[in-house]
Amino acid sequence: MNLHRSLFVAALAATAGLSLALVAPAHAATAPAANQLEGNPVPGVCMLSREAVFAQSKVGQAASERLKQLAMQQQSLLDGQRKPLAAEVQAFQQKAATLPEAQRQQQGQALQQRMQGFQAQVNQLDERIQLTRSKVMQQIGAQAQPIVASSYASHHCGLLLNRDVVLGGNTSNDLTGDVVRGLDGRITTLNFNLEPAPAAPAK
Repeated sequence: MNLHRSLFVAALAATAGLSLALVAPAHAATAPAANQLEGNPVPGVCMLSREAVFAQSKVGQAASERLKQLAMQQQSLLDGQRKPLAAEVQAFQQKAATLPEAQRQQQGQALQQRMQGFQAQVNQLDERIQLTRSKVMQQIGAQAQPIVASSYASHHCGLLLNRDVVLGGNTSNDLTGDVVRGLDGRITTLNFNLEPAPAAPAK
């Protein structure tokens, strides 16, 4: 039995950066896109980027660094399994042609099961990182809420939009900078660990 090479690559290369991609906020969230659709400010319409608050505030940056450290610690543990597994797969591929069919199938199936188990651990780590990031953003959002409310009132807003989905227009009523500055004066760090993996659904 030949091992499916794409499964091997997916399982053993998945820790090369897939999980860490979940750690950092998207680049587009850190600053407004170049806006050629200016126009006049719309009275009462304000904007806020939750992702930019997370990316630019001191507490958000500290949380991103902490999450990156936690992810790298877990990936180091996975690397301890990946390297010997990769060596075993390579050794199997080199000798597979010389093995009796039954033995080749037995060893191939055993390795494939181990690779699938390893891939499940990688997927679980990605899920834990995403859950943790979501929870941390909720905590930062709770800290920012009174600041948002104060800025909303001082700018005489009547409607608050998510800046990240606004395609164009006058951004003079963007509250993001005010909220970042206010948040920096309120909190600069958070202590947390990775969230546990969700429980498997009962069968």
